[in-house]
Amino acid sequence: MRPARIIEHVQAGPSFRDLTLEDFAARLASSEPVPGGGSASAVSAALAASLVAMVATLSMNRPKYAQHADLHEAAVPAALRLSDELFELADEDARAYAACAVALKLPREAFTDKEFRDVQVRATARIAAEVPLRCVERCREVLVLAEALAGRSNTNTSSDLRVAALLTHAAGHGAAENVLVNIPLIGTDDWTRAAEARIAELLDELASLAQRVHDIVSGGELREPLAALPEIAA
Repeated sequence: MRPARIIEHVQAGPSFRDLTLEDFAARLASSEPVPGGGSASAVSAALAASLVAMVATLSMNRPKYAQHADLHEAAVPAALRLSDELFELADEDARAYAACAVALKLPREAFTDKEFRDVQVRATARIAAEVPLRCVERCREVLVLAEALAGRSNTNTSSDLRVAALLTHAAGHGAAENVLVNIPLIGTDDWTRAAEARIAELLDELASLAQRVHDIVSGGELREPLAALPEIAA
C-alpha cells in the first residue's frame, strides 16, 4: 500500500446518519475504535445545525419577524447543508481514524524499507487531523448563523438557539481535540504549525460567537436587520 493510501483499503460501514440513535450510541459504547470522539462531535454539530434550521423555519412567514425574512430564508438551506456536511464528516472521521489505527499496527520489522511504516503513520495521521479541522470550521459556520438569528428570530425558539450554540461550541472543542491529538504523529512541519494556529483562532471565534448568542438570548435583545447576510462557505 502506497503512502496516504491505506484509507482506500478501509471498508466503509453504514453511514452513521442511517443508524438509529440507539444503535449509534451502542457503537460509541462498544470496544470498537470507531465511532469515537471525532464522529460524536460531528454528529452533535449536525444536530445543532438542524436546530438552527428549525429556529429559522419557525420564524418564517410571521409578520412580527417580516423585516428579517431574507435572513430566515437564507438560514434554512444553509443550516441544512451544514448539517448534511457534518454527518458526512462523522463518517469521514471514522474512516480516517480507522486507517491511522491500521498504520500504527504495522510492524516495522515486516518491511525491508524501515521507513514505510513511519510514512504511513504520518500520512494517515494527517488525514485524521484534516477531517476534524474541517469539522471545527463547519462548527464556526453554524455559530455564525446562530448569532445572526439571535434577536432576529422567533422568541419562542430562543432556548433552542441557545442549545444549538452550546452543542456547537462543545462539538467544536471536541473536534479540535482530535486535530491536536494527531499532530505528534505527523511531526512538526508547516502544515501542523498552521493547523495549530488555525485551531486556536477558531476556538476563540467559537467562544465569542457562543457567548454572543447567550448574551443576546438572555437579554431579550431585539436587533435591527442585517445589512448583509452571513457569508457561509458554499
